[in-house]
Amino acid sequence: MKARLCLVLAVLWVVTVAVAGWSFVKGWTTPSSDGRTEILLAPSERDMILGEMRQLLKAVHGVVVGLAEQDQSGDRQQIEQAARGAGMGMAVDVNPAVMAKLPLPFKQMGMSIHRDMDALADAVVNKETTQQILLRLSSMTARCTTCHDLYRFGVER
Repeated sequence: MKARLCLVLAVLWVVTVAVAGWSFVKGWTTPSSDGRTEILLAPSERDMILGEMRQLLKAVHGVVVGLAEQDQSGDRQQIEQAARGAGMGMAVDVNPAVMAKLPLPFKQMGMSIHRDMDALADAVVNKETTQQILLRLSSMTARCTTCHDLYRFGVER
């Protein structure tokens, strides 16, 4: 009897881990009508993710404006602050329940952008050239456009 109970519990544990792993990788997604993958979120979760994306875009804008200014010494601090504001510090408070709904490639792209924003801020401090900073920024925005080409947000039903 105990052996059978242990076997049932072990099977339930394996199934639970498999479902959790599959959910972590796939997220709460469905195919969308435009060929992208639709990520299903509660309205407040969707608003939170879209708000974070707007903050990232504002950071990119801050970097570009800083690079366009003539007084590079003063503007380097502005560029660093804009980039640092969108770094990993921005990602630390994301609700784990929301993260569980996002597919793994989406999470990987998002986290790589936050890490790269911190690296861009470090590059500004280390006095990389405008061209080097723009190349870094170009690499990041390429991932942004790829993500927008692959995913869209929908509301859970």
